[in-house]
Amino acid sequence: MNQLADDSVDLVVTSPPYNLGIDYRTYSDSSPRDTFLEWCADWSAQVMRVLREDGSFFLNLGGSPSNPLLPHQLLLSLTSPDLFQLQNTFHWIKSISIQTREDETISAGHFKPINSRRYVNDCHEYVFHLTLSGSVTLDRRSAGVPYADKSNIRRWKHTEGNDRRCRGNTWFIPYETIRSRKDQRPHPATFPPALVEQCIKLHGKGKETVLLDPFIGIGSSALAAHNLRIASCIGFEIDEQYLQTARERLSEAQSASQINAYPPQQTGPEPELPLQEGPSTHGA
Repeated sequence: MNQLADDSVDLVVTSPPYNLGIDYRTYSDSSPRDTFLEWCADWSAQVMRVLREDGSFFLNLGGSPSNPLLPHQLLLSLTSPDLFQLQNTFHWIKSISIQTREDETISAGHFKPINSRRYVNDCHEYVFHLTLSGSVTLDRRSAGVPYADKSNIRRWKHTEGNDRRCRGNTWFIPYETIRSRKDQRPHPATFPPALVEQCIKLHGKGKETVLLDPFIGIGSSALAAHNLRIASCIGFEIDEQYLQTARERLSEAQSASQINAYPPQQTGPEPELPLQEGPSTHGA
């Protein structure tokens, strides 16, 4: 990132290593807590330098049942009057069970079960929305949902006649069902492209967005950039195999979109997606 120009990035969406002993191929995910926090401060300082004044930094963090304070400790180390401001906190819900009015239980999503007499299954992670000022304008409707009660569209003036409301700070975004982790998700800590797409929509800069993921992993941020046809996505990754998987996923998505485009549409050029080897380990 130190090769990028100051004030050159609109949006950063990333998920660094959580320091929870995850089995990466080329990175040791077990450091003393102070060492880990210092390292995060170093790369976050680069994020602050390249981020534009009206930019957004969406930081995905998760803990573990036995280590629940890590996301909050890292957040505290990155927020102060001289650093980032915490503007929003989102809860990424991976799996949920709800009771309907007909007393039916519906369960949706995926989670990693744990065998414990002390802890329950952990079905969510945090997405902290950090900005330089704490007052960056967002496009809440772009990332929103339709009204369940359509009468609200006419009843409330702030709708301006639009059938779209703010989604709020709970995002249910499940993983796609896969047949083989080795072949389809060869990375121990990924997030789905839909999570990045939600951040892109909410930030509201559209196709001209310059997106950065310092820990691009197997390329979920690049896929999100492709899906929303934003102008540029920059990513770094130190593991050659993860980077190769990212390139393959992106190539497959680009080929599929060309095949499925019927009738042909004038959608503009493919986004610039320079996936580079760099100081990154976890993420997308």
